[in-house]
Amino acid sequence: MSDVNTRISDIVKANDVVLFMKGTPLFPQCGFSSRAVAILDHCGVAYDSVDVLQDMEIRQGIKAYSDWPTIPQLYVKGEFLGGSDIMMEMYEAGELQQLMDEKQVAKAES
Repeated sequence: MSDVNTRISDIVKANDVVLFMKGTPLFPQCGFSSRAVAILDHCGVAYDSVDVLQDMEIRQGIKAYSDWPTIPQLYVKGEFLGGSDIMMEMYEAGELQQLMDEKQVAKAES
């Protein structure tokens, strides 16, 4: 399990914003992942994604890594924020955009 934790940690550290999700941003494989992608797209930030359906070790490992039972999971500048429900609450309150601005997350290329 420590090998998976190292892989996940490397991914989280290498990207300002990373979404562990089912599917890809262009083809999400569940409604929650689709909603998470839509929220990030509305925020206009650059982000990377990891399709947990392509790697069963990461799919299970990310749950232990974050101590969070569900996917998708969002990390910003190495910090775990939560899943799509928390993302939606933060987005609706304006907190997600504010956090992205405070952390100086790069904007998505048009």
